[in-house]
Amino acid sequence: MRRLFIKLTWLVILLPACQNIDYKKIFHNPALYSSTVHELNQVVMGNNFTPVVASRNYSYANIAGYEVIAAGYPKQYTSLVGQLNGLKKVAEPFANEKIDYEYASLLAFCKVGQAVTFPEGSMKYYIDSLHDLAVSHGMPGVVISGSEDFAKRVSESIIKWSKGDNYFKTRSASKFSVKNMAGRWIPTPPSYAAAVEPHWQEIRPMVMDSANQFAVLPPPDFNVTDKGSKYYAEVSYIIKATGSLTPEQEQIADFWDDNPGKLNVIGHVQYITKKFSPPGHWMSITGIAAGQAKADFGTTVCAFAKTSIALFDSFIQCWSAKYKYNTARPETVINKFFNADWRPRLQTPPFPEYTCGHSTISASAAEALTSMFGDKLAFKDTSELEFGIKSRSFPSFRAAAAENNWARFYGGLHFHNSCIVANEAGKKVGDLIVMRLRMKK
Repeated sequence: MRRLFIKLTWLVILLPACQNIDYKKIFHNPALYSSTVHELNQVVMGNNFTPVVASRNYSYANIAGYEVIAAGYPKQYTSLVGQLNGLKKVAEPFANEKIDYEYASLLAFCKVGQAVTFPEGSMKYYIDSLHDLAVSHGMPGVVISGSEDFAKRVSESIIKWSKGDNYFKTRSASKFSVKNMAGRWIPTPPSYAAAVEPHWQEIRPMVMDSANQFAVLPPPDFNVTDKGSKYYAEVSYIIKATGSLTPEQEQIADFWDDNPGKLNVIGHVQYITKKFSPPGHWMSITGIAAGQAKADFGTTVCAFAKTSIALFDSFIQCWSAKYKYNTARPETVINKFFNADWRPRLQTPPFPEYTCGHSTISASAAEALTSMFGDKLAFKDTSELEFGIKSRSFPSFRAAAAENNWARFYGGLHFHNSCIVANEAGKKVGDLIVMRLRMKK
């Protein structure tokens, strides 16, 4: 618990030493919002949520934070009411209500982040720490109460809206039926886990008209006997490429692995190692980018909201393709028909191969971030340092997404065609979100 408070107060330590630090220097610092998103990232990782479910936490939480900012600064930001599917109303400030909108934004983010999927109170200590900072650094009591009341009302609006997205309905939906047919997905080693979220395409999109709005063409027909077939060429390509990876290609694969729960098996011993999932990685990139661009608090919140919406919808698009075509992973095909000893560099996740989820969401997130910060914002992605993986630098968000596209192929998780198709679909989702959403004026 102490770790939360230490992480929260690092901003105070960096400020000039004095007895009465203005609370605005703390709560209006955009780095505090990025740090708070990182805290939710840690909670998501600790609770073993899948990437698709994690995207739900990030999106609703960031939308709550954004709606507070839009209410507080209506000349600069436009509410997402009427712009997101089903979002018809969000609580508004009362006349003469004393509110620090940045503080309220942080609280709304936390309250929704912990309520959308988690057990009640998963971020309570962090919320209490924010309150204590407000008290100890001079925020007037009437502003504290007004901010907290408004954050609570906005949170309730977003939580109520979230309950209409079919998430809880899909919790009791029928299990995925595995068909042990050539070319079809089956569980993969070492955990042989059941298919993840086979009904995610039934979740209500936020901006897309439906899960099928950007339907992809079918993958190449399964064929492991005709050496002239497209499918045979795809299998041959991944076998050859993964058999001679350069150190740089290995590092690229490892950097974008983002496996939230890798099962390690050593003899009779099994243990899990955790990292941020793909959407968690892009949330981290968003914070890095906002800092690099020296974005103010409102712009930072806006960037997180837009990017998380792009992640959310692109997962729905991708999962629609995955469970429509239900294709086998390279590991399954190669081990059965080509080389029983072949292993991918990365651990194969438990869902169908076509299309690539990480490629889809990365392309979509890159478009959202490019719309916020431009296509020439060079940045150093330090997201993986806490997991012992060295940082990588990129000249743009699209360049980062392009590298990720190769990473899934180098890792042995996806055929090259799947990554290419996924990247194109993700761009379309991102473009739609950029085109339709009116956020920063």
